[in-house]
Amino acid sequence: MTRLFNEPDAFADEMIAGFVAANRRYVRSVPGGVVRSTRSPQGQVAVVVGGGSGHYPAFGGLVGQGLAHGAAMGNLFASPATQQVHSVARAAQHGAGVLLSYGNYAGDVLNFDAAQEQLRAEGIACETVTVTDDISSAPVAERHRRRGIAGDLTVFRAAAAAAEAGHDLADVARVARLANGRTRSFGVAFTGCTLPGADAPLFTVPEGRMAVGLGIHGEPGIDETDIPTADELAERLVGDLLADAELPDGVDSPRGARVVPILNGLGALKYEELFVVYRRVAELLEAAGVEVVDPHVGEYCTSFDMAGCSLTLFWLDDELAELWETPVDTPAYRRGSVMRAEFDTATDAPESADPATPTIPDATPASRAAAATVLAALETVAETVDAHADELGRMDAIAGDGDHGIGMQRGSHAAVAAAREAVEAGAGAGTTLARAGDGWSHRAGGTSGALWGLALREVGATLGDEAAPTRDAVAAGVTAADTGIRSYGKAEVGDKTMVDALVPFADALRREVDAGSRLADAWASAASEASAAAAATADLLPRMGRARPHAEKSLGTPDPGAHSFALIVTAVGETLAAASATPKGPSA
Repeated sequence: MTRLFNEPDAFADEMIAGFVAANRRYVRSVPGGVVRSTRSPQGQVAVVVGGGSGHYPAFGGLVGQGLAHGAAMGNLFASPATQQVHSVARAAQHGAGVLLSYGNYAGDVLNFDAAQEQLRAEGIACETVTVTDDISSAPVAERHRRRGIAGDLTVFRAAAAAAEAGHDLADVARVARLANGRTRSFGVAFTGCTLPGADAPLFTVPEGRMAVGLGIHGEPGIDETDIPTADELAERLVGDLLADAELPDGVDSPRGARVVPILNGLGALKYEELFVVYRRVAELLEAAGVEVVDPHVGEYCTSFDMAGCSLTLFWLDDELAELWETPVDTPAYRRGSVMRAEFDTATDAPESADPATPTIPDATPASRAAAATVLAALETVAETVDAHADELGRMDAIAGDGDHGIGMQRGSHAAVAAAREAVEAGAGAGTTLARAGDGWSHRAGGTSGALWGLALREVGATLGDEAAPTRDAVAAGVTAADTGIRSYGKAEVGDKTMVDALVPFADALRREVDAGSRLADAWASAASEASAAAAATADLLPRMGRARPHAEKSLGTPDPGAHSFALIVTAVGETLAAASATPKGPSA
């Protein structure tokens, strides 16, 4: 368990602040994460990495000379928000473009891709390479769907070495793809991990058993076995990674091939235990005829206090072998000897502060009155999420990582705080919803943060600040949110996601409004359809997100995103019903 914290919700921010304070010779703080505190040459491609906090030394610990130029650092086990990635990339870039690289998780893909679009729109060249090293998360034929675990290190280091060598953006991206294609990882765990303030781990492993093929956020493994001896574990890890199907293109046989082995501790295993395991790993690689290069044993991508480990094999070719020798000096990872660069003093102060809050647009009295209803609805949302957070976490842990309830709490409370500030400043309904959406996405991060932030902003953009929202405008706003979420997240009905409840809700609301129903009545009817659709997801197999690799485990359990959506729209319906009974309620 995590023993030392103040307020659980402040843990990530306080951790990052302490990390920067302890490592000023390497990093400085910018909104959304950290960048190098040393000066990089103008015209050098910037490599920006990132992901959720809780995996140190990934990701901030890998920022420094010879490795990453910046790291976007999200909340605990949640991808950084779009704004965070954009902020870090802008601060890290040096005029030659930015390579974004991160583990292949749905929330990270959504937020990093959105940041990439913003950067390109601003004239900053940007490319992306996702890390897909975990062999347990998808078959060989679907390697593009695999998630990234400790193999992040090999891809980041190869890309950064190419940048240090002066390669242009296209070539840095090519090297990163090459490194990713020649990296394979496989992990196991003996216990789950517990987030600060939580009274139970995100997942559990029965006493005396080992989860095989798990993810670094607590996603369930593909198998469960009795705890092996150290030698038996080494034999399982090496055997699976040396299977013919897992050999990368260009490697016909392990014999004579050059490999960097990385035995990674996930948080609670002691180094001494890892060395016992690595002793046998080395023997097995030698017996297979593999030429071992620069073996790594330690912690490179952790998961709080999870007791477990993973083995990564990085198959070198001549180009990657040469790049691998590039010296590296970061807070948590050092290789060779670098010539110390000057501190980047020109950009110290201004980027440590959050950007100025935009001014509140003018709003009509009717729209400001509606903004109060928006705030009341969001307060109801936060109360509803609080009441069901443990249930949502348990549902998510069955085939995912168990943090859906925590993420929804972070997001909904941030939305309330942003909306209250907007209302107190005289904002209309549209601006209040937009600010709430920004707050939700920024604080929650992850897939749910991105999607709920988008939904609130789309509804707000449709309502505007000029008049009291009509039932037609509300229905149009929900339709816009539905369209935006499906376009952005690429999910459709049947994929076992939030969309399975959102689409019937939006369709029913539009249908009821067109039939002349009052908004409160139309909303209640649509919420009922959303609840039924969410319950029906129990019979579906997930085709997207973290639950996809363990689809069968989720049968019989509704999708947590669809379930939370149904809970929320039902609760909001009660607020609308109460508001419609007053003279200042929403227009019929």
